[in-house]
Amino acid sequence: MVKAVAVLGSSEGVTGTVYFSQEGNGPTTVTGSLSGLKPGHHGFHVHALGDTTNGCLSTGPHFNPNGKEHGAPEDESRHAGDLGNVNVGDDGTANFTLTDSQIPLTGPNSIIGRAVVVHADPDDLGKGGHELSKSTGNAGGRVACGIIGLQG
Repeated sequence: MVKAVAVLGSSEGVTGTVYFSQEGNGPTTVTGSLSGLKPGHHGFHVHALGDTTNGCLSTGPHFNPNGKEHGAPEDESRHAGDLGNVNVGDDGTANFTLTDSQIPLTGPNSIIGRAVVVHADPDDLGKGGHELSKSTGNAGGRVACGIIGLQG
């Protein structure tokens, strides 16, 4: 079992912790809790770089080792880092669990050292018809992020 964690923060008061675990070559389970967000859906992605020198802006594009277009987590053609949306309740918090087979914690496409980013707006999953739909899901600004690191 390999485990990882990302502690999210922002200058806007958004905080959270996201845990990752993977058994062997199986899918990765992602469990998280976030607070300080506006209610509704927020894009949730793994970005390519574990660099926060310029806040969440320096985390680069969505993690996309296979050169695909942006899509939904269940789509065959999608960025590996496209994890869809998290749903934030009226109290500004979200608790979620998801499982994904494109974000391994080991091997050449490992997400260790990359970043998790929560966006200001819903991810349209590449289906919104906006010019940014096929690259970012038109999910708006980056309101929180954290670097994914190995956990003991």
